[in-house]
Amino acid sequence: MSELAERFGTPLYVYDLDAVARQRDALFSALPEGFELFYAVKANPHPDIGRVLSAGGCRAEISSTGELQAAIAGGFSPAECLYTGPGKTDAELEAALAAGVRMFSAESLDDLRHIGAAARRHGTVARCLLRVNTASAAASTGIRMMGRPSQFGIDSETLPDLMPALASVPGTRLVGAHFFTMSNAESEDALLAEYLHVVTTAAELGMPLEFLDIGGGFAAPYATGGEPARYEKLRTELEAMLDLHLPGWRAGSPRLACESGRYLVASCGRLLARVVNVKRSRGRTFVILDAGINVLGGLSGLGRLLPVAVRLDGEGATEVATLVGPLCTPGDTLGRDVQVPHLEPGDLVTVPNVGAYGPTASLLSFLGRPAPVEVAVRQGEIQSVTRLEYRRVEVA
Repeated sequence: MSELAERFGTPLYVYDLDAVARQRDALFSALPEGFELFYAVKANPHPDIGRVLSAGGCRAEISSTGELQAAIAGGFSPAECLYTGPGKTDAELEAALAAGVRMFSAESLDDLRHIGAAARRHGTVARCLLRVNTASAAASTGIRMMGRPSQFGIDSETLPDLMPALASVPGTRLVGAHFFTMSNAESEDALLAEYLHVVTTAAELGMPLEFLDIGGGFAAPYATGGEPARYEKLRTELEAMLDLHLPGWRAGSPRLACESGRYLVASCGRLLARVVNVKRSRGRTFVILDAGINVLGGLSGLGRLLPVAVRLDGEGATEVATLVGPLCTPGDTLGRDVQVPHLEPGDLVTVPNVGAYGPTASLLSFLGRPAPVEVAVRQGEIQSVTRLEYRRVEVA
């Protein structure tokens, strides 16, 4: 890490592609045989990461034309992508269909009609999953995505009355359902409770189920130490609930899928930053880094500011400090009152588990600072060195 920081400067993201492959294989092993796995490209659209996942059998879940381009660059076939999101525009539907995307998640009747109209203009039929927002949820941990009013999904209690209209939208064919109940489940039992809720709800929908996406919720730390969760009983318990409620699943009716972003890629990434200054102010210590929310702002930008864990090569006494970046705003805070080694200007610090929600989920263009360099390595060898750039262009 020190050599890479000297060579390419800081802030610097380093992605270990071997770690991506390990997480991919671990998740496939934890799921029942035959499950398909969508990678949520929003977590990290880096093409080298995409190539590892696509080569290992993952499909891509996307929600913009930019993510579609990233998925293609990462080796994913557009025909195998799932296009999601509550605000699909005419332009992006046109681009997605022209590229070969044929599966969409519909968030409402109007969204389904929107998809169908675009598909008809392309002389094709879009295969659509209905995203379902259940009236209740099984667990209270993680970030809730169902069981409350939301822009995501069709309220489950309205489905019986809507089904005739949903099933007759020109340009579409309903092939199944899409659920996403939560993110980052607190425990394996909480995750299993969510999946039981999803499977029982899906079995009672009263609609054709050729394909069922039961969502994600797999847990991994973000910008702090630790390892992704391991799911020792997920396969056997998920098989049992599917045998009970959807007994045709072993013969492929329905085909089943999960999706994951952070769990697959968080552990592959480290952020390297330099200490610019250490300031004492009214009894508090502020460690000022050359990396702020413009570099590591993703989840804080979503109202989820989490303390980061800093690792410094070598031994040292610990102290309590607030970690801040170089931006001219008091909001540029990465961690408040966290334990850090004794730090001096010029020290190199490492923030672990930031392979997900790194540069592209941050305030990259704020204050005009350059984006961080991103280095992808595999088996100790550098695979690529890149930097994102924003340019102002003329629009006719």
